Amino acid sequence: MALSDDLRSWLERAGTRLEDLDAAPELTRIGRAMRVGDGVATIGGLPEARLDELLLFDSGCLGLAVDLGEEEVGCILLGDSTAVAAGDSVRGTGDVVRVPVGPGLLGRVVDAFGTALDGGPAPLAETFLPAERPAPAIIDRDLVQQPLATGLLVVDATIPLGRGQRELIIGDRGTGKTALAVDAIINQRATGVICIYAAIGQKSSSVNKVIEAVRRYGAIENCLFVVGGPDAAPGLQWLTPYAACSMGEHFLAQGRDVLLVIDDLTKHAAIHRQLSLLLRRPPGREAYPGDIFYLHSRLLERAAKLAPELGGGSLTALPIAETQAGNISAYIPTNLISITDGQIYLDPRLFYEDQKPAVNVGLSVSRVGGRTQAPALKDLALSLRLEYQQFLELEVFTRFGTMVDDRTRKVIEHGRRIRAVLAQPQYAPLGLGVQVALLLAVKEGLLDPLPLDKVDLLRSRLPDWLARHCPETLGLQDSDPPLADAARDRLRLMLGQLVQAVTEGEG
Repeated sequence: MALSDDLRSWLERAGTRLEDLDAAPELTRIGRAMRVGDGVATIGGLPEARLDELLLFDSGCLGLAVDLGEEEVGCILLGDSTAVAAGDSVRGTGDVVRVPVGPGLLGRVVDAFGTALDGGPAPLAETFLPAERPAPAIIDRDLVQQPLATGLLVVDATIPLGRGQRELIIGDRGTGKTALAVDAIINQRATGVICIYAAIGQKSSSVNKVIEAVRRYGAIENCLFVVGGPDAAPGLQWLTPYAACSMGEHFLAQGRDVLLVIDDLTKHAAIHRQLSLLLRRPPGREAYPGDIFYLHSRLLERAAKLAPELGGGSLTALPIAETQAGNISAYIPTNLISITDGQIYLDPRLFYEDQKPAVNVGLSVSRVGGRTQAPALKDLALSLRLEYQQFLELEVFTRFGTMVDDRTRKVIEHGRRIRAVLAQPQYAPLGLGVQVALLLAVKEGLLDPLPLDKVDLLRSRLPDWLARHCPETLGLQDSDPPLADAARDRLRLMLGQLVQAVTEGEG
């Protein structure tokens, strides 16, 4: 009897489950690859495909729907295009490209999909975020108020950056654009800022050099390298900056400060042009498609300083662009200049004169960073830019053997000391206290009697000298007020003694 009851109960439960079961046939629309080649494919039979939808081919290769026609869909292949052939079946996934995010990626080298490229195990993802995300709304943003120190005196004093800013690094090939960005990354080693380096089409040797520099001089445990190498699929290179930005936005949402370096958007624009022409989009100026401005604006608008109620995090973007023969008024450079909050222009003439970093102060600007500059530094840097520009104008006349009076000669000698102080070796960022001391020495004319070839020696000895004689200056913080008169007088006295010791060859 008990067995009969158990059987009846089981049959009732099974019947209920069968009634709830949806046994209707599932309709899946299958398309066909009509044309395939050079990193793109044209798909037929998928009229319901959505823009930016992820498509799956028979071979397992993924594609991104970017062109929606009445009968055909143009897609960018995100994998090996040789694995896809005309006639292969394709189906829509109903999802967009999502990338892994989380602290498990820090210290790793990955591609846009989070696949490890450093020979290590697969990174541990906390969650997945869409590669393309809307930028924070205006009401969700806060003013850029905190400085982002690069450790480079010429930048921190004359073109200060703020957390949440977008600052373009622009210049000819081989003028030190990547080196400047790497120095900025290295300088975050003690700040807790998460640094993300996105390499687009860069040579493996160049990327390895960046990684080794950060490993040796910086805090690689707080860094992430997203690489779309020249041997990767064009679609994967195209996706790299968006994926890197999403990986940074995960930390942004947690209230962290993030620095994103994109190296470089000129190559990214060229890849976009290549893919667009293959997809038969109408070409415009310089054969770029009509959406080239939107391509980069929607990326860089994601850099922001969030409001306190949203955690107060920041994402600072340092995109890099390459110019040809110093032409900063070309199409892509002018687009990027109009999108960003300023630019740091690296002048090839200064680079060949061994002035490194080769920052052209006159053509560089930071539109929002000025309000973030540390008060102690801002107090001394106010007149530096003007004095330096006046010196450069006067120096032109001396090159032709023009006779100058004593006053003009003093201005020129003083300007040469400014230029020598603004030069700085790579991988040697300066702390705020050292920068303040150097600017005070320049402003007070303490370096004028010092031979030019000994400025580097003075700079190298300055941190230890301050630690022994002016530790309060060495420990200056971004929020500290300008130096008080007493502290300023003491620092001036100690700097004078150091200049004398260096001049006389003493320690």
